[in-house]
Amino acid sequence: MSNSPAKPPKKPAPLVAPKRDFHSTSTAKPKPRAQKAPKRKPSPSKAARKKTGAKKRSGNIFIRILSLLFGTLWRVIWWSGIRLSILGALILGGGIIYYYSQLPAATVLMDDRAKGSVTMLDGDGRVFAWRGDQFGGVVSSDTVSEHLKHAVIATEDKRFYGHLGISPRGIVGAIRTNIREGRKPWEGHGGSTITQQIAKGVYFEDTPGLQRKLLEVPMSMAMELKYTKDEILAIYLNRAFLGNGSFGFAAASQRYFGKTAADVTVAEAAMLAGLLKAPSSTNPIRNLGRAQARANLIVGLMEDQGYISLGQAEAARNNPAQLSQVAAEKAGGYFADWILEAAPEFIIKDANADVVIKTTFDKRIQRSAEEALGVVFQKLKAGSKAQGAIVVMSRDGAVRAMVGGRKNEFAGSFNRATQALRQTGSSFKPFVYAAALEAGFRYDSVVEDSPVTIPTPSGPWTPKNYSGNFLGEITMTEALLKSVNTVAVKVSEEVGRTRVRAVAGDFGVANDIPSVPSLALGAAESTLLEMTGAYAGILNSGVAARPYGLESLTIQGDSEPLLHKEDDAGLRVINPEAAAQLTYMMHQVVKQGTGRRADLGTRQAAGKTGTTNSARDAWFIGFTADYVAGVWMGYDDNSVLSGVTGGGMPADIWRETMQRVHEGLPETPLNMSLPEDLPRFEDNGLSIEDEIRKLEREIAREARRMERQKNGGGLKKLFEGIFN
Repeated sequence: MSNSPAKPPKKPAPLVAPKRDFHSTSTAKPKPRAQKAPKRKPSPSKAARKKTGAKKRSGNIFIRILSLLFGTLWRVIWWSGIRLSILGALILGGGIIYYYSQLPAATVLMDDRAKGSVTMLDGDGRVFAWRGDQFGGVVSSDTVSEHLKHAVIATEDKRFYGHLGISPRGIVGAIRTNIREGRKPWEGHGGSTITQQIAKGVYFEDTPGLQRKLLEVPMSMAMELKYTKDEILAIYLNRAFLGNGSFGFAAASQRYFGKTAADVTVAEAAMLAGLLKAPSSTNPIRNLGRAQARANLIVGLMEDQGYISLGQAEAARNNPAQLSQVAAEKAGGYFADWILEAAPEFIIKDANADVVIKTTFDKRIQRSAEEALGVVFQKLKAGSKAQGAIVVMSRDGAVRAMVGGRKNEFAGSFNRATQALRQTGSSFKPFVYAAALEAGFRYDSVVEDSPVTIPTPSGPWTPKNYSGNFLGEITMTEALLKSVNTVAVKVSEEVGRTRVRAVAGDFGVANDIPSVPSLALGAAESTLLEMTGAYAGILNSGVAARPYGLESLTIQGDSEPLLHKEDDAGLRVINPEAAAQLTYMMHQVVKQGTGRRADLGTRQAAGKTGTTNSARDAWFIGFTADYVAGVWMGYDDNSVLSGVTGGGMPADIWRETMQRVHEGLPETPLNMSLPEDLPRFEDNGLSIEDEIRKLEREIAREARRMERQKNGGGLKKLFEGIFN
């Protein structure tokens, strides 16, 4: 056994308590040791990248050049666009500020007519016509019918309450439509807002297309800043031209429907809005069917945009707008034109005042004349261009009706009753016999119907009778009722052309009457109005009755007339007895002469036919105790009337007119001398008055004889022995 020393025992390791999470019920697992992320390869430096890129582009020099050019161009465009946008914004802003400073108050723009309007009333005080620029008064968006406001917005600018004066969507759509329809971008549809339309109408009406569009932009935006939307709409509602001289919806509502703009229905509002685009082609007075079709389209727009219900839209389509009675009749257009021409220029043409004219017009008589003309002209061949005209007046010259042509034309049409100067033919002969009767001859003076030749500066002139025959010795009454030419010429030469011209002129034939032998046969020209007025003087017992139609003129809003017709005693042209005898002679024309087709039966009438050389004009003018009427028929180009004389269709028209005019009136006798009331020349029992008149006649004859001798006496032998 070894006696080596024993080794001391190993010291045990100290005890260490494990770490615990005293806030967790579970035993925490030791966290794994984090691993180091792998190192990224260092990125190449900027210079290295450039070097690499350079190496890649260095393969194609053309690509490098193009890339450089496009890059430079893009930078130029970008910076130029920014600069131009800033410049454009500054110009636009400057334009808006400038226009804003120039704009007046909204009320100034409501009525900008160059002339005032004329409202015409008939004899009963009812409106029958308008002329001039009609303005019904200022309306606002609150005082018109909601339907009217909605119809305008739906038709013209459905985004009206949402834009600032212009609608880019509308403009782009209009350009696309114009190009599609083969027009230039700015021609045709404009895509204009209501505000732009006002800007154009007020300030840029005469500016060319593209330039106008550019100027409309700042002006429209300035208006949007200056005025409220309701003010802009009010300007539009008041300024819009809607046909027939109507400016603004107040005037148009009265013109077409006889009501205010506040009372129009859906259908009426749609029809009025339809006039905005085409006031002529969609005018309901010219073409009601087209206007109604246009209105139906607008009703559809109102329905689509939610302004009316389906039921309202259907009701409007099933009950389209109709014209008022006044507008539908279209009565008195020629009469109204004549009144406007005769009215004082300093009021009607040179002033901006709105005036009301009270006239002598009678709708009932006008309708009678129009119906009569239509009835008789139905006898003409289809397509005939023959024309007719009628004038009806009272014995004092008050014109009651006027037809200036076969159709009811519109304002400014050629008026054959007042503007057509035509040869009067045998309708002039009563003035020849009026001069003779005034000189002392009588209805039963005997004159020989025989050939006669009169020397003239252009050579001998020999008148012929229409029948081609000669009747020998006949009375002046027979000569007139048979319209014998030779006797009329002989009487005219015996009485003196100067006297005949004076009598005709004093009665109202205003046009110059040439001093030639043929004046007795109506070689002079005159209008139907003048001739009818001259015959009124015969009815009026020899006192001239000038045609008139204006009774009073009042500035609208005034209580007292500015002008009114004054009573005029008239000029006495021939003495009452001469007028009474001439009336009897003309009565015989109707009863048994060339005017028999004008006979009114038991109602006494007097008149005279007229047919000019080659039958280019045909006349019948006559009267009853109540009215005078004149009828003319012919061609505007002076063509020959085939088979028509004054005693034919003109006499028929006269009879048809007067029968209608006198319906319900008592039969008043004419103021005429009958044969039994007048002694014949061969009677021995002449009164002192008759003897005096006979002596005056002989003195007048002797004076004329001496005058002719003084002038050469060439006519003395020609007429020797003609008169007893």
